[in-house]
Amino acid sequence: MAKMSFLYLPLVFSFLSLFIITVNSISPIDFAALRQIRNSLTDIPSSSSAAARFFSSWNFSSSAADPCSSFAGVTCSPTTSRVTILTLGTGLSDAPGLAGTLSPAVSHLTELTQLILFAGIVTGPIPPQLSYLHNLRVISLTNNRFTGDIPAGIFSLPNLHTLDLSRNHLSGELPPAMPALNNLKVLVLANNKLSGELPRLFPDHLLHLDLSRNFLSGTLPPHMPPALRYLSVANNRMWGGIDNNGGLESLSELAYLDLSANQFSGPIPEYLFRRPSISITSILLQRNNFTGGVPQSPSSAVGSTVDLSHNFLTGELTTALVGVEALFLNNNHLSGGVPEEYVESVEAGTMKTLYLQHNYITGFPMEVGSVLPDTAAVCVSYNCMSAPPLGMAACPASAGVQLSRPAAQCSAFRNNSSSISTSWD
Repeated sequence: MAKMSFLYLPLVFSFLSLFIITVNSISPIDFAALRQIRNSLTDIPSSSSAAARFFSSWNFSSSAADPCSSFAGVTCSPTTSRVTILTLGTGLSDAPGLAGTLSPAVSHLTELTQLILFAGIVTGPIPPQLSYLHNLRVISLTNNRFTGDIPAGIFSLPNLHTLDLSRNHLSGELPPAMPALNNLKVLVLANNKLSGELPRLFPDHLLHLDLSRNFLSGTLPPHMPPALRYLSVANNRMWGGIDNNGGLESLSELAYLDLSANQFSGPIPEYLFRRPSISITSILLQRNNFTGGVPQSPSSAVGSTVDLSHNFLTGELTTALVGVEALFLNNNHLSGGVPEEYVESVEAGTMKTLYLQHNYITGFPMEVGSVLPDTAAVCVSYNCMSAPPLGMAACPASAGVQLSRPAAQCSAFRNNSSSISTSWD
């Protein structure tokens, strides 16, 4: 009897081996979906090594092939053998990426939590079937050539944490609200062709919002997510004031703000420069239509970048921004003398950039020929000083070659500053 049992052992081990292979192999549904995804995409030819070709490991011809263990960019659940993470492309600097289209078959990967596509030239629409993947936490399809609207169903995915569709050719308008995205923390749609107004209601827990370089218009929403730390709507067509109706005052955690190259107007609110709970890294408001003066009270924007250039700011420069590391106030209508504290800050190495060119400033407290630290860039050209110190050595090319404004302009500004043209200098 013992001999009979011994004879059956090879059969038992054979059965166990077959069972293990079955458990570890990918789901047939996901296998078929990966095949369709592969058929719709291809590596862009390049002179780089074969190792840089992403699909070199996607071998469907072998009966023993198991995408869960051998396909680049495929990660499966150890318990269900379903695909949970799909990363398309190598992401290497010497790899040109993928071409083709993204197959709707991706929606068959029903346990997918992350869908990532590295930079390439993938075209066509984003499959609306992505809205079926309720487990998705990350969608990143950046730096390709997707066209058409963003599928509305994406804004209803309940578990979505990160949505990055930047640097494509997407068009259409955003939804007026995104109430279903309760878990969304990062929304990046920059460098597309989106139009219309910003949603009036964003997810409450949003931390990072980048809608820059689109064709968005209208005003800032009256209410913004209170946890927001990064906000950029730069290079759009937005307008209106940000003092009382911009929804920015409640953003106590905001560290990075970029509203540049729009048509915002009115005064710049003092509260932007007072963030006692965190350190501001950047306040970028250049190339708008802001009026009024510079901040009067001391700023908490120490060690940061503040760019208020190319606006219509008037009045004298206060000491409120002395601690800023890079300060751009050029191309405004500022007048009067520059406080000595700014020169002291530059000499101490605290302030490394101070651009004041193209204003109506009458004095800068340094002697002609004075030497500043090598790390400093200070430009005060084209103001109302007959002999501006420092010359043009540290000025950008856009400052021109004239050291001082024509005397007639300075006289007209002093006599009747309200008559100065509101066109750019």
